[in-house]
Amino acid sequence: MDTKLHFLASDTDEAQDALKGLCDHYGQHEIEACDIIVPLGGDGFLLECLHQYHHLNKAFYGVNKGSEGFLLNQSISARLSERIPKSHAIKLHALNMTVKTADGQTHDSIAFNEIALFRQTRQTAHIEIVIDDKKRLDMLVADGVMVATPAGSTAYNLSAHGPIIPLNAPLLALTPISPYRPRRWKGALLPQESTITFNVLDPKKRPVNVSGDFTEFRDVISVEVRKKNSVSATLLFDPDEALEERIMREQFTV
Repeated sequence: MDTKLHFLASDTDEAQDALKGLCDHYGQHEIEACDIIVPLGGDGFLLECLHQYHHLNKAFYGVNKGSEGFLLNQSISARLSERIPKSHAIKLHALNMTVKTADGQTHDSIAFNEIALFRQTRQTAHIEIVIDDKKRLDMLVADGVMVATPAGSTAYNLSAHGPIIPLNAPLLALTPISPYRPRRWKGALLPQESTITFNVLDPKKRPVNVSGDFTEFRDVISVEVRKKNSVSATLLFDPDEALEERIMREQFTV
């Protein structure tokens, strides 16, 4: 195969064994010089690779060697040279979160799946929600709230009873996590270009943390979320298991 590959593996025995076999068979090119990065692991490991290497502008062909693999291709190591040339490309756009914490610091981070706020203690979180500088919810009383991308809509967002978003839909899912008040609020679908601001009410008594994929900050005062147009990543999928088809199929799973 003329395509230059660079393999990355999670620390599980299965992934490490696959790494050795694939490197022996296909060779291991330097990551800066490769054409395609091949992460071996679960969805979480793939997200780590996207965060670390998206700036190289390489395509990622993930192979499932973990417990979860919605964003990955099935384990077909022996046929990699046949599958990659036929693969279907999907571009994921990242969200950016600007976080202000109780110690006066400001932090920026990105997420490809979701950005989620959670209560830190037994006390429910009290959170004000502002969309494009207009207050939409005076106070959400809940375990938390999240913003999910279309790719992330089938992950934690779906478990929290949020909507599945088709991959080509220019939308974000705003989904409460175990809401107490307003009890009947199920969340909202927002244009991808929206700016979403979460203001934590009474942060001393009801502290809140925030996570973007696997990056976490504690004792937050406010979180601003918006699409980061300058950051994206390309995922490759087998033609019979394209991500759009998986998302469509997930909506009819009972």
